Amino acid sequence: MVKRLVTLLVVPMAILVTSCATRFDADGRKENRFDPRYLAKSDIDRVVDTDRTEVMAGMRHIAVKLYKRNPKEWKKSGQPNAAAALDRLFAGSLNFPELEGRREGAAALYAFSANYQGDRVLAVMAGLLGMVYAAFEHKDDFYMLDSLNEQKLYNCARNIEIAIWKMSSTRNASGELLLLSNELDPDNPNLSFEREFGRVIGLLDFLSKVVADKNGRMITRITQSIATSVFLPVGGL
Repeated sequence: MVKRLVTLLVVPMAILVTSCATRFDADGRKENRFDPRYLAKSDIDRVVDTDRTEVMAGMRHIAVKLYKRNPKEWKKSGQPNAAAALDRLFAGSLNFPELEGRREGAAALYAFSANYQGDRVLAVMAGLLGMVYAAFEHKDDFYMLDSLNEQKLYNCARNIEIAIWKMSSTRNASGELLLLSNELDPDNPNLSFEREFGRVIGLLDFLSKVVADKNGRMITRITQSIATSVFLPVGGL
């Protein structure tokens, strides 16, 4: 009887404790708040939540830096400033008229087309964001019954690598890079793009391994020359 009573008391208390979210207030003091959503989340769900949040923060940081390095791009879409262009890019919908229905790899590739006269930062980032959204199954909150596909996460990471290469190598008829990213001047180097992209790639690769282990599946690793590589499918898997 006593053991049963203890169980009835301890189990609900344990659930309540694990359902508390720790935050810091404006003064830096730690505070715990009960969040009922955590009742339906496993430890892996929380890892996925955090990973996605960090990936999206990284993608926004990259977009900010691209617009700073390429200010003429946001002007092409008629935006009053870079902040407005960013808000448009991260508003949720990726149905931009100038991309003519292109999504994911097709949109990212369009950014490097000589015929495209629109905002190239918008095109490449919309393409990559579409892949990220698809890799996370178009969700921003994950629960026990939700599942991810490790191959989508892996392919998304490889596609970001391809985009990095295209940004550093695709030039116009005058020999100028279509999009400026890393500054390779030995007197004033700036590899911050590479570091931020690398962080996002690492987050996606890490999560792909976690998901593969959870699902008991293997990731199909695709080897292709970066110079001739094509964007891998993500949403279509």
